Amino acid sequence: MISLAHKLLKWYDEHGRDLPWRVKGGAHPNPYVILVSEFMLQQTTVKTVIPYFERFMKRFPTIESLVQATQEDVYQYWQGLGYYTRAKSLHQTAQMIVSAGKFPQTRDEVLKLKGIGAYTASSFLALAFNQPETVIDGNVMRIIARLYALTSPLDEIQELIREKAQKLTDTKCPADYASAIMDLGATICTPKNPQCLLCPWHDDCLSCGREDVENIPQRKKLPKKEKVGFVYLIKNTKGEIYLRLRTEKGLLSGLYEFPWSEEKLFNKAKNTQKQVVHVFTHFKLTLNIMVLQTDNANCDGFFVPIDKLSAYPMSTLMKKVVKTLESA
Repeated sequence: MISLAHKLLKWYDEHGRDLPWRVKGGAHPNPYVILVSEFMLQQTTVKTVIPYFERFMKRFPTIESLVQATQEDVYQYWQGLGYYTRAKSLHQTAQMIVSAGKFPQTRDEVLKLKGIGAYTASSFLALAFNQPETVIDGNVMRIIARLYALTSPLDEIQELIREKAQKLTDTKCPADYASAIMDLGATICTPKNPQCLLCPWHDDCLSCGREDVENIPQRKKLPKKEKVGFVYLIKNTKGEIYLRLRTEKGLLSGLYEFPWSEEKLFNKAKNTQKQVVHVFTHFKLTLNIMVLQTDNANCDGFFVPIDKLSAYPMSTLMKKVVKTLESA
């Protein structure tokens, strides 16, 4: 009897995606490539990551070149990907690896690196060193739940899913298997409209043909919170715009921004009646754009010429604000 792993690997050999960080047939010859791609793929889709990955690798082709760069330079080449704490953690992790003189090859060692949790550790060890690690993310949980028709709420069956996923993992070709099951979830066993007839496991899947397949596994959908605040375009008499470096911890830490807050900062600022809206993972933020003319903003920042703004790494949220500058 042909194993499920063998069926999946055969399908992957024929239909697996060609990705700039991927090789088939074993571990990637350069663990640094896997390290960068894994950080970028945290909470970001493959399609979005590809152009950023290629640009980043052109600028930082080796782990040594990344270590030698400033954090601001790293942020500059991360712009647009979001979740900038990943860029900071990648930079710190690269420093730890270079300091140690080698890439870690045990789970305990990898988990000591900055910004790496259980999933990334498994994926890194499988793809970079062909170690028999079981990679489990939302895609894999969905595949396993459907394969075995596990219809209970996801939070009740996670451990059962892990056990079944581990038993399926191919120990001879773990790198290819990890890539294969990721591709299966991304291209075939998708959340909506799964392509069951194209799946290498359709003869074995207990959910194949079920009308409720899209609802397996059951997930609790929480409504996004909505927040409203104010962002300030402060100009001096020279026509320069005020920037500050965000030092608070969180998603946008270490990036440059216009002063903004959920509460009003400047009573004399005028409302432009324009807004920017940005959706983060857990909440939706609407900022009212305010303008203020002053030579002393007193916000721990500095004035810069408007045509020099591109030299300062900013979040997508702040880039949306920049687009309103000319009309504000």
